[in-house]
Amino acid sequence: MASPEQQTALFAKLDELGIAHKTVSHEALMTAEDVDKAAPGAGMSPAEGLCKNMFLKSKKGELFCFTMQTANKVDMKSVSKKLAAPECRFAGDEFLASVLKVGKGSVTPLAAISDTEIKCAFALDQRLVGQAAVWVHPLVNTQSTCLSFDDLVKFLTAVGHPPKILDFSDMVEVAAPAGGAPAGKPAKPAKPAGGGGSAKKGGEKREKGEGDKEVNKETGLGMAARKEDDFPTWYSDVITKSDMIDYYDISGCYILKPWSFSMWEEIQKFFDAEIKKIGVQGCYFPMFVSQRALEAEKDHIEGFSPEVAWVTRSGQSELPEPIAVRPTSETIMYPAFAKWIRSHRDLPLKLNQWCNVVRWEFKNPTPFIRTREFLWQEGHTVHSTLEAAGEEVLEILELYRRIYEELLAVPVVKGKKTEVEKFAGGYYTTTVEAYIPATSRGIQGATSHCLGQNFGKMFNIEFEDEKGQKQIPWQNSWGCTTRSIGVMVMVHGDNMGLVLPPRVAPIQVVIVPVVYKDSAEVTNSAAYELEAKLKAAGVRVSVDARTNYTAGWKYNHWEQKGVPIRLELGPKDLAKQQVRMVKRIDNSKEDVPLSVLVPKMQLELELIQHQMYKNAKDKHNQLTKTVMKWEEFVPALNAGCMCLTPFCEEVEWEETAKKRSKEETLAGIEEEDNTATSAAAKTLCIPFDQPPMPEGTPCFISGKPAKCWVLWGRSY
Repeated sequence: MASPEQQTALFAKLDELGIAHKTVSHEALMTAEDVDKAAPGAGMSPAEGLCKNMFLKSKKGELFCFTMQTANKVDMKSVSKKLAAPECRFAGDEFLASVLKVGKGSVTPLAAISDTEIKCAFALDQRLVGQAAVWVHPLVNTQSTCLSFDDLVKFLTAVGHPPKILDFSDMVEVAAPAGGAPAGKPAKPAKPAGGGGSAKKGGEKREKGEGDKEVNKETGLGMAARKEDDFPTWYSDVITKSDMIDYYDISGCYILKPWSFSMWEEIQKFFDAEIKKIGVQGCYFPMFVSQRALEAEKDHIEGFSPEVAWVTRSGQSELPEPIAVRPTSETIMYPAFAKWIRSHRDLPLKLNQWCNVVRWEFKNPTPFIRTREFLWQEGHTVHSTLEAAGEEVLEILELYRRIYEELLAVPVVKGKKTEVEKFAGGYYTTTVEAYIPATSRGIQGATSHCLGQNFGKMFNIEFEDEKGQKQIPWQNSWGCTTRSIGVMVMVHGDNMGLVLPPRVAPIQVVIVPVVYKDSAEVTNSAAYELEAKLKAAGVRVSVDARTNYTAGWKYNHWEQKGVPIRLELGPKDLAKQQVRMVKRIDNSKEDVPLSVLVPKMQLELELIQHQMYKNAKDKHNQLTKTVMKWEEFVPALNAGCMCLTPFCEEVEWEETAKKRSKEETLAGIEEEDNTATSAAAKTLCIPFDQPPMPEGTPCFISGKPAKCWVLWGRSY
């Protein structure tokens, strides 16, 4: 959202240019329909001067802001043609924050003042030409500013964005995408029968509630892109329109809204309870680390050096020594461990902290997946023997598998990282690896490291054993992050939006009363009674009895937020003592007798959880291909698969496979330096579940005797 200072600068610029302007305040206006409704009461006239805006991104990555009258409608194909920009789609909210520096719903040509790097081109509809009063937002959608068309052109030109005038007079008007905000294509209007408008079994149509005649109007709820066509835009749309995140004005940093944070809380609740069963205690250490401590372990800091953020000033004064913001906490915690541990009686020491870390990524950030600040838990434990440390490594890894498979319904492969891919400074690393079918990329889900004795030597951690001998202890560290939420979204989301596994869904069941003026009180009262019964049974449930939205709008809204089950309750349902159940996973519908509603919901939520996992597991298995020779390797990757190969487990050949897979894939095309996803394949893990390997099986790339099966893939 634009700051008061930005708005002050905008008005000052208008005054400096001698542009007459008038500003009025009103409620937040998100759509063109909102603008039209608010205009009379706010004194915004004439109607021909009311505007809506489209913030677009072309296939080539060009950005455009197009302004037209609210009453006019054009399709995206026509706009793309007039802009001479291929396949324009609505730009993601991250571009609103970083380029136009406005919030959602506040797109405006006046935001050109913020685009000092000229990243966005501005265009105006020819039908606005000559208007004496054009109404646009002054960087916020709770106000509208009036100026003439000529003055708007004057302003845009003055700030380095001379506008292009688009003439659509030669094109047939069709239904337009939602205006006034960078929303996606409007969702098909959903009728009270489960959002799809289908009839009950037997041909009886579902009843319509009060106001449902307006469902055909633009909702602004549709997705701007299809998952299979434009995954980055789809993903941005899903996480913003489901109200999971908001963008921040520092690149790579994001606001986790309650809808997503509650999912993280469910993960916390499960994991914290489980680690306490094995004696892990909670703690918290400072987020700052001295340069001396951070650089104590050479291999460790080399692994993180490019990502470390440094604090160098306090106010106007330079600090005598730079202070790092933790990328991880080994070097913060272990000096304290050296003071606390003296005897074998002090072991094992098992600590875990829930905190944030900062890794200043310079590659393209992706919310949840690759961010400069993220939330995680990090466990740090100290043991007297390697055997005890190794046992815990696997215990924790199994909990991580359960987070992904039992909570998030995402299949993972448990395994060990190769020497090339293991944690910097560690002894060995175990991992759970997930796969995103839509992008054909593996992704590290969580890791459990045995650090060996290396850090103990660096930080002088010693204990006296039962024989009175000084020993270096064995240490572990393990962590899981909010990346897990992004993986869940990518695996399960569809072209209607988010699809949530019931075990982490903030709301598992939403009840939508379908009301009429003469039945609203009775229907709403019955809905709240059902809510109370389900809550008492442990179901996370909510009633949506808002009167300013139609039932159809609510259906689309909750589908987009991924709620597993929707219950529709109208007067006819009450008369039959039933409720209509609609499942998000497949949009299937069923009439459920009220007498069995509670056990039915409990059963259905479990069935949905298991079905989501099965669907994802089947896809995961389908995209895992056994490859025995190099000639089959890159074609399998290009077909969207992970590759399970016999491998000699030599560093030289692992690096060769990375290099050759990249070269053969790109075939002379230069890859961008800052890309977050490379064309090169890498080892994801050495799976613990090893298929039989006949004696003499050659490595798929070197031809040397293979030592194990290794899972490869392109990766985030």
